[in-house]
Amino acid sequence: VLANRGWQEVENEDEPWDFVWADREWIYAAFDKMHLENWQRLNHYRNGRELCRKDLMAKNLKKRRRTLEKEGRLEEAAAYDFIPTTFVLPREYSMFVEEFKKVGGVWIMKPIGSAQGKGIFLFTRLSEVSDWKTDFKAYKPGPIAPKGGPSDDIEAYVVQRYLQYPLLIGGKKFDMRLYALVTSFSPLKVYQYRRGFARFTNSRYSSDIQDIYNGFVHLTNVAIQKTAENYDERTGGKMELQALKMYLMSRYGVERVDALFWEMQLIILRALLAVQHVMINDKHCFELYGYDLIIDQDLKVWLLEVNASPSLTANTRDDYLMKTEMLHGMLDVVDMEQLLEGDEEHISGWDLIYDNGYIEIDPEQCGYTTFLGAAIPKLESDEDSVGRVDASKFDLAK
Repeated sequence: VLANRGWQEVENEDEPWDFVWADREWIYAAFDKMHLENWQRLNHYRNGRELCRKDLMAKNLKKRRRTLEKEGRLEEAAAYDFIPTTFVLPREYSMFVEEFKKVGGVWIMKPIGSAQGKGIFLFTRLSEVSDWKTDFKAYKPGPIAPKGGPSDDIEAYVVQRYLQYPLLIGGKKFDMRLYALVTSFSPLKVYQYRRGFARFTNSRYSSDIQDIYNGFVHLTNVAIQKTAENYDERTGGKMELQALKMYLMSRYGVERVDALFWEMQLIILRALLAVQHVMINDKHCFELYGYDLIIDQDLKVWLLEVNASPSLTANTRDDYLMKTEMLHGMLDVVDMEQLLEGDEEHISGWDLIYDNGYIEIDPEQCGYTTFLGAAIPKLESDEDSVGRVDASKFDLAK
């Protein structure tokens, strides 16, 4: 994408540069040692973990709800019910055990910092996590670590009540990947991309206890599903967000699905509002977030996690085109070339949804409450789009 825009990659960090697209860990390590010129931009904020690490996200969402309750904003506080019951282990193990004994059921364990489904498992008995708990407690970090033990802290886990009855399409479970772009946390300024996709399991869903260990039934991560024997390389197990929206409207009606997509947009914003005051704002930074959401059988939306380094690999041509267009639009918003006037609310498929306050939609522009899942207008001239998206590059990448 950067090459198609005519940008040139520098050989090393000592050369003059304008823009850095780097892993989060590099930003965390290098940010405070840099002197940044006014025009230079980086793709992460220095404490992005506050929203994108599973344990910190849960902590900040719970804290936001308690703050709103103390302020008497009970209706807004009640809206922060979009994450499943969550505990951080081992710190909250006792509270988890107490809750587990009350409600039982199926629970899911996730490493706080892993992605692509790594380390995730479901369980129905406390004995199934006892080995993990014992191993964790036996380890003591730092100079008193046992001989032959690891030198770094063992990664903690979050444990959540598993959403056992998701909405199904064709008998299969799916979740959704949506994109948000933050260009400032103080004041908060958020853009939302109109497109996204649903990720499906290869196997038909089953809520039977004996099937909870089958990742092809329960985990939608592409890294897992592409290893299945019946993996569909043509679709990549994905459905484009607009197609999903149209299908849901045909099943549940326009008004109900419009409200559903508005709920998704509010979840994106409320998660960002929960961390706004703990984020270290910097005019040089922006952040592309990948939100993972799921809908249950009662058409309630739940937030699974937020990714500050959403996957930009593609497993189909359509996926490649969507992500390429999304990145071009993101760079149009960041506007390194200084082509914008500064008051635009709709830029290459990215819609401004919050600018120190909620952005109201002009009814003449859109008959729905959100542009999420809507079509993206084509560029005004064919000349504008030359070099922006080249599907043949997907074949070369494969």
